[in-house]
Amino acid sequence: MCTKSGDCKSRVSRQGGLSMIELVVFIVIVSVSIAGIFLVLNKATRTSADPVARKQALAIAESLLEEIELMPFTFCDPNDANVATATGAFVGAGGCATTVEAIGPGGGETRYSATTPFDNVDDYHNFTMNSGNGGIKDITNTSVPPGNPTALNAYSASVSVVQSALGSIAATESLRVTVTVTGPGNTTVTLDGYRTRYAPNATQ
Repeated sequence: MCTKSGDCKSRVSRQGGLSMIELVVFIVIVSVSIAGIFLVLNKATRTSADPVARKQALAIAESLLEEIELMPFTFCDPNDANVATATGAFVGAGGCATTVEAIGPGGGETRYSATTPFDNVDDYHNFTMNSGNGGIKDITNTSVPPGNPTALNAYSASVSVVQSALGSIAATESLRVTVTVTGPGNTTVTLDGYRTRYAPNATQ
């Protein structure tokens, strides 16, 4: 209850709400803020790699790197008569009978050949798989997944094999294998692995 007329007028003025101008300004500020957030999210979505494409590229890279690292790393070509006994990369007593193993495929070797397949880690140097040469295939020359040659047509893989010292292991006894896979949306996955010679000529 108002005891004085001034008190009632004061209470009425304190209960006033937002004016139309304040409401419009608030709406404009919020709208601009939301539009800015959506622009940032839209740009991030367009430039970020598709997680499915990245997982697929990673699976291809891991599979190919494992395949390569399981290959022998010998002084001589695995078809050489002295491959199991050679103690150095040379032809002659204690070395290879005829063929010293070198970086890159030799003797017409290919990954898929039934008669002259890749049989050493370094045979994979400069090996590529892409849509121009049959796409991503397993070691038996079968498209992945089987029966669908276009399923991974958007992916490509390349391999580099170079001599590289690893700690106290000399560069001549250690190979660095780099597998690079590219896929849709500028997706790129690169994996590095090392294969060292052991026991003493790594025929296994």
